[in-house]
Amino acid sequence: MSKLILALPKGSLQDATFALFDKAGFQIKVGSRSYVPTVDDDELDIRLIRAQEMSRYVEMGLFDAGITGYDWVRENGSDVHEVGEMIYGKVGRRPIRWVLAVPQDCDIHSVQDLEGKRIATEAVGMTERWLAENGVTAQVEFSWGATEVKCPELVDAIVELTETGNSLRANNLRIVETLLESTTRFIANHQAWADPWKREKIEQINLLLRAALTAENMVLIKMNVATDNLETVMGLVPGMHAPTVNQLSEPGWSSLESVVDERVVRDVIPKLKAAGAEGILELALNKLVP
Repeated sequence: MSKLILALPKGSLQDATFALFDKAGFQIKVGSRSYVPTVDDDELDIRLIRAQEMSRYVEMGLFDAGITGYDWVRENGSDVHEVGEMIYGKVGRRPIRWVLAVPQDCDIHSVQDLEGKRIATEAVGMTERWLAENGVTAQVEFSWGATEVKCPELVDAIVELTETGNSLRANNLRIVETLLESTTRFIANHQAWADPWKREKIEQINLLLRAALTAENMVLIKMNVATDNLETVMGLVPGMHAPTVNQLSEPGWSSLESVVDERVVRDVIPKLKAAGAEGILELALNKLVP
């Protein structure tokens, strides 16, 4: 049997990634000390690896495909095929940023103010390229972690990853500039992408993952409506497309259903009820294929 070796991120993205795969229909289980999860798909072999290293191993062909951040593809300079973008993270559904941060009361206000300064970061290559693009010479050192606490005693500034900015503010740091915005990417090595079976499998997984992401914050609402009220009710339903309407066995009544944004349902349902809708149901969605 053919197998696709798929690498998933170990660390901060792990829980969010497993939850996404669960909604897409893949049951993945892993022990607390294991890097080889099990999955209920005989055509998949799953591995866990740090997102920072992922793109290098995919490029080398050790993994057929993987999920990692665009920032680490850039940092490693990896030549891989980008299958798709997936906007999700450990906190929410937003891009993350690599930012230059400095103490609140320091005199660094732009990249030019970094001339001759010392910077700590995990993304050394990205930071050095950014400084070179701006004509600035500074010392960039690799940080093994807890980068926020190194400033200002050990370094003058840091380049750090942030999703909400809370950790930077908690350490009395302010953001000066954004170096890069990054989202999660589904990547594959070129050899796997050129293989017809592996490409089809990768595309199937990508379709299901994107469908699971699209379904978030969307619900299906269903209701019964008297024919006399149908046009009014249809005008109140803010669906992706025109709602589906079917004639009921009882004369003069129709059923109506539509996929709508969950955030507007609380405002819409009372209006639907007032307009004559009955038996209104709200159903959660796992996947939505546009």
